[in-house]
Amino acid sequence: MSTERISPAELEARLRLHALPELGPRRFRKLLAAFGSASAALSAPASAWRSLGLRMESAEQRRSAEVREQAHRVLRWLEATQNHLLMWDDPDYPALLAELADAPPLLFVAGSRALLEQPQLAMVGSRRASRPGLDCAHAFARSLAGGGFSIASGLALGIDGAAHLGALDAGGRTVAVLGTGLERIYPQRHKGLAQRIVAEGGALVSELPLDCPPQSANFPRRNRIISGLSLGVLVVEASPSSGSLITARLAAEQGREVFAIPGSIHHPGARGCHELIRQGATLVESVDDILASLRGWQNLAPAPAAREVRHPILDLLRAAPQSCEALAAGSGWSLPEVLVALTELELDGLVACEAGLWMHRAC
Repeated sequence: MSTERISPAELEARLRLHALPELGPRRFRKLLAAFGSASAALSAPASAWRSLGLRMESAEQRRSAEVREQAHRVLRWLEATQNHLLMWDDPDYPALLAELADAPPLLFVAGSRALLEQPQLAMVGSRRASRPGLDCAHAFARSLAGGGFSIASGLALGIDGAAHLGALDAGGRTVAVLGTGLERIYPQRHKGLAQRIVAEGGALVSELPLDCPPQSANFPRRNRIISGLSLGVLVVEASPSSGSLITARLAAEQGREVFAIPGSIHHPGARGCHELIRQGATLVESVDDILASLRGWQNLAPAPAAREVRHPILDLLRAAPQSCEALAAGSGWSLPEVLVALTELELDGLVACEAGLWMHRAC
């Protein structure tokens, strides 16, 4: 778990604040900014909460037995070695996600938390996808995962599930961002898939309380996390009303790349992708279209194939292992640029990531 740097009392206080149903990411941060800590916020008078625009019900609920029990449930859950809790002010909180104004203050992770710092590409699409659409998603995910990208998606039926499976079948890694709590896998049909993702080095991620059931409002809300963790979003098959277009819109607002695979003009499931292409998304016919777009966007040449070629990221890593944030600061590049460069260097066998730190590999 990523909670050793704060006291047990402060950890429990943050968990109790998180359990309050009306306290979203912005209000959570507002409380901590106003009072300096979650512990102080919990002990502040109700009038102080009201002065910040928070409802009286939230002020009263913070001391309830139900809220205390929910916090203790998380503490018990964290006793398992594969379970982690990342906080937005942690040094190992996913760097790209931390850029969002409404980044989750607490992020529950089952599986590999270090995977969230590695380069990811999101893949989303219709829950009622056609067989060609499912095959396409599986093939693209397999190829991208085999090339070093982690595949992020939402564990839903259809394109999401095909993308996760494609990554796993390539021996790669995949991240599933849930619209439920991690102890309420949805859909139930994908419970085995969720277990396989964790067992094979991937991760399940949610900002919601562990036992949060499926609620329609939470699925669009989790889409910002899918896009926020990723360098770009690939939409495989989607109607104009698909939630996948929400993810694509959020990706564009977050400054991420948006990719779309076209389809037949006679297939309703292709219309959402065509709409995205008209709005400026990159038309994708092969994995090379994605890689070329990312390289062009970051304005970097391909990674060097030989050790003796100088590379600013390698120069920094030869000195000492570093996090991607430290590499960004040292090189003057943006975090997305650093992550793409690290992917290319990793594919060439020149760098490796261990325990969240990137290091140079001597050949």
